[in-house]
Amino acid sequence: MPGFVDEAQIHVKAGNGGAGAVSFRREPYVSKGGPDGGDGGGGGDVYLEASTNVVSLIAFEDHPHRRGGDGTHGSGKRRHGKGGGDLVVPVPEGTLVRSPDGDLIADLVAAGDRFLAARGGRGGHGNSRFLTNRLRAPAFAEQGEVGEEFWLSLELELMADVAVVGFPNAGKSTFVSRVSAAHPKIADYPFTTLVPHLGVVYVGSPNGRRGVVSDRDSSTQFVVADIPGLVEGAAEGKGLGHRFLRHVERARALLVLVDLSPSEGREPSDQVRILLDELGQYRPELLERPRVVVGSRADVVPVGSRPDPAEYGGTLEISAATGEGIDEIVGQLATLVDATRALQPAPRTSPVIHRPLSEAVVIERAEGGYVVSGRDALRAVALSDLTDSDALAAAQRRLKRLGVDKALKRAGARAGDPVRIGTVVFEWEPD
Repeated sequence: MPGFVDEAQIHVKAGNGGAGAVSFRREPYVSKGGPDGGDGGGGGDVYLEASTNVVSLIAFEDHPHRRGGDGTHGSGKRRHGKGGGDLVVPVPEGTLVRSPDGDLIADLVAAGDRFLAARGGRGGHGNSRFLTNRLRAPAFAEQGEVGEEFWLSLELELMADVAVVGFPNAGKSTFVSRVSAAHPKIADYPFTTLVPHLGVVYVGSPNGRRGVVSDRDSSTQFVVADIPGLVEGAAEGKGLGHRFLRHVERARALLVLVDLSPSEGREPSDQVRILLDELGQYRPELLERPRVVVGSRADVVPVGSRPDPAEYGGTLEISAATGEGIDEIVGQLATLVDATRALQPAPRTSPVIHRPLSEAVVIERAEGGYVVSGRDALRAVALSDLTDSDALAAAQRRLKRLGVDKALKRAGARAGDPVRIGTVVFEWEPD
């Protein structure tokens, strides 16, 4: 999986809304045509969507910015502006979306899961919208709303049925390459694999498809993940442990490979103990996952010198290099995956809905005054010309309907205190 990236930053910017138009009807024999300014178009939203066509976050490594389309301005004769196009950004299945503070705000597990990352700005109303019996010729319109924008962190947790775990150089990559069409880098030194690899295993598959054919009655297809070698202390982050361990979280089952030729002087039983201890420290529930323990690299240990599988909780011995025990272990894994699929879907985290900017009016005390926030309050003052007395009166009426005056009184505001709403600053006067 060349160029695999499982952590990235993305900057999402929704489209800005178009401004409403200030226009009056001008036709022959109509001396006092009324206002006919059209509304601006709304800005496009930005969505993140899980897709099977993307397997890595590499697309965001050098180009993190994604932007929705801007809405166009309104014009005369009540012609409304065109809305900006939405942008759907594909991400791999299993992508976690986090805020800059690290809080989880969305978990895109399955293909089609979609998250609204940034909402487009609403288009501004044209002056025809402000026509009343008292105001017959409004000479102002509403500005378009600015689209939301955020920096978000993306993390990928691989979606695999079986996660292959073991110490460095335990034969994980060789095993995955033997049972699937994946081609991870294989060498005779530790830490050859620096990124996870996925492989699809076909059991009982028809001829012509890469995989293992067994004597099972039905065919099964499952995904195995080659997790880079764990080291003692991985749960505490040693050896990039957290980056590797998180790819185990969604696996339905675990395949623990134990190097029969003592790895770094560790006996097979010690390897199993350390690996399970690291998994338990990282996520205790991982120890409850179905797992199979097998002895790996059997070809480098003479038959008479191999330890008894019962000593380390193993079921059999395999050699990915010679093919010994491969059909048997793949059959066991297929049966285990079938059983776990029947009991429950793959582990997942429930999506979290993220609404960064509230519609409600919020009053905050600031240095030397007060700050009013909320989309509706910002829109109330987003008029084209607040120096126009009619526009100023309209803004005051809208703020009063929203309850801003009452909220400022409850917050302790006094006459003459400066109040800021967006870019507008004014001295507050009760009533």
